[in-house]
Amino acid sequence: MSFRRVVRQSKFRHVFAQAWKTEHCLDDVRVSRVTWDSPLCAVNPKFIAVIIEAAGGGTFLVVPINKSGRVDQSWPTVCGHHAPVLDVQWSPHDDNIVASASEDNTVKVWHIPDGGLTKPMTEAVVTLEGHSKRVGIIAWHPSALNVLLSAGNVPETTVL
Repeated sequence: MSFRRVVRQSKFRHVFAQAWKTEHCLDDVRVSRVTWDSPLCAVNPKFIAVIIEAAGGGTFLVVPINKSGRVDQSWPTVCGHHAPVLDVQWSPHDDNIVASASEDNTVKVWHIPDGGLTKPMTEAVVTLEGHSKRVGIIAWHPSALNVLLSAGNVPETTVL
C-alpha cells in the first residue's frame, strides 16, 4: 500500500506580499458606508474619484493622481446630488469627464478642470433624469463617444 500526499503543495508557497508605503497612499478619506454592487472609487490617468460619507449624501471626492498623504476635510468635493452617490465612472474618451449615479434617481455628468478642484462643484454639465428609482450602475461605452448606460433596480427599461 502506497502512501500519497493528501494535501497538494501550493505553487505560490514562496510568494510574499509587501505593503505599499504610506507616503504613496491617500490618508483620512471618509469613504461612504452605503453598500451597492459598484466600486467606491474610479481612477483614470489624471484623477481619482472616491464616493465619500457626507451629511445629506450626494458627495464624491476628486483628487489628482499624484496627490498622496492626508486629505483635509476641507478638500473641495463634487456635491450636486440630493441622496447618496452609488457609482462614479470616468469617461474613456476624456479624462476630465466623470459621471455619477445616485439614489435621487439621477445621473449627472461633470467636467473637472485640468488642475483639479479648487472649490466645491455643485453644477453638473448634464443631469439625466428618467429613472423611477435609484440608479445603481453606470458605464461608458468603450468606443462610442458620449454614450452612457445607466441601470437601476426596477424591471422596466429607461432610455435617456
